[in-house]
Amino acid sequence: MSEDKAFTFGDLNLDKEIDDEDRDSLHTLPLVMLPIKTAPLRRARLIKNARFESMVEIFSDKDTGSGQVSIDALPAEFGWADGFRHPDMILMKKLGDLPSYDVYSLRISLRDLGIEVNNVEYLKLSEAKSGELTEYMREFTGPLIGQIYGGDDVDVKNFQDVVRLFRSPDKKKALEKLKLMAQKLNIKIEDLPKFIEDYGDIFLSLSYYKNVLDDIEPTITEFLDTMDLLRENFAMKNNPSLMQTMDMMTTTINELMAAITGRFENFERGTKHMWDNISAERFRRVEAVIRGYHTTIGGVLCALSVKMDAWSNLFPNMEVGGPGRRAEFIMTEMKQGMDRIQMIEDSAPMLAALE
Repeated sequence: MSEDKAFTFGDLNLDKEIDDEDRDSLHTLPLVMLPIKTAPLRRARLIKNARFESMVEIFSDKDTGSGQVSIDALPAEFGWADGFRHPDMILMKKLGDLPSYDVYSLRISLRDLGIEVNNVEYLKLSEAKSGELTEYMREFTGPLIGQIYGGDDVDVKNFQDVVRLFRSPDKKKALEKLKLMAQKLNIKIEDLPKFIEDYGDIFLSLSYYKNVLDDIEPTITEFLDTMDLLRENFAMKNNPSLMQTMDMMTTTINELMAAITGRFENFERGTKHMWDNISAERFRRVEAVIRGYHTTIGGVLCALSVKMDAWSNLFPNMEVGGPGRRAEFIMTEMKQGMDRIQMIEDSAPMLAALE
C-alpha cells in the first residue's frame, strides 16, 4: 500500500467515526482518533489479542474474519520508504506498548507520550455506556445530591442530570447551598459545575472499571473451574508442563483479582464520607490517587478481558470442547502474556491512603 502524501488534518472528516463499541472498549484503539499520516492506516484499529499482543486490524467482518498484521510488518505493508523511521511507525511502536486502550488509561498514557488526539471527545465513554453505569454511580452521586437538595425529590437518571441540576438550580434553597458549598471548597460558584464534572468523571471511571470486573468475573470463575477439572483428568494430570502452567495461571489470576478488588475497597472506604467534610484539596487528593491507578487497573482488566473473551468465544459452555482442546488452548494462547500482566501489576504505585 502506498502512503497518502496529500493528507492533511482537514481531511479527517472523510474517515469513519468511532463507534460506541470501540469508544467503550479496553482492547481496541481506532487510529482515526490519532495524528496518523497514512490514510489506509487511519481506517484501521490497534487491538489486543488473546496473547495480549498489540496487532493492527486492517479489516474486520463477521464473514471474512479479522485481517491483522503486526506493528513490525507495517513498513512493508504500506511501502514506507523510510521504514522504521517513518513517523507513523514511531507512533505505532509507542501505542503498541500501552497496556490498555480504555479512555481513562489513554488520557494519561497519551499525555505522557506527548501524543495529541484529533478530538478530545474521543476520550470519553459513549452516552450509552455512561447510562449503563448509572446504578454504579448512585453510591457516589447520592451523597453529593443529598448535600445540596437534601430529601427533595429530584429527577436524576445519569450523571449528566446531576451536572444540569448544579448548572441550573431551580430552587432558591438549593442555590443557597451551592453558594455555601463553593465557599467550603474555596472556589467561585461559577466554577462549581466544572468541579462537579471532574467529580463525576473520576467516579465514572471507577464505575466503568467495576462494571468491566463484574462482566468478566463469571468467565474467570468458569475458567478456574475448568482448570480444576483438567487437573483431575487422567490424561491431563500426567502432563507436567500443563500442570505447571495451570498452577501459574491460577495463582496469577487470583492475585490479580485480589489486588484489583482490594483497590476498589480502598477507594470506597476513602470516599464514603468525603462529603462530610469536603474541601477542594481533599477531593483533588482523592482524584490524584485514583487517576494514579488508571493505567494499572485498565491494563490488568484489559488483559484479563481479552483472554476471557477469547476463552468464552471458543468454549461458550462446558459442553463445547473436550479436555484436550481446552488444554491446548491454555498452552498456546491463554498462558501467553501472563508475565506481562504481572509486570503491569507490579509497576503499580504504593496504595496511598485516601482518608
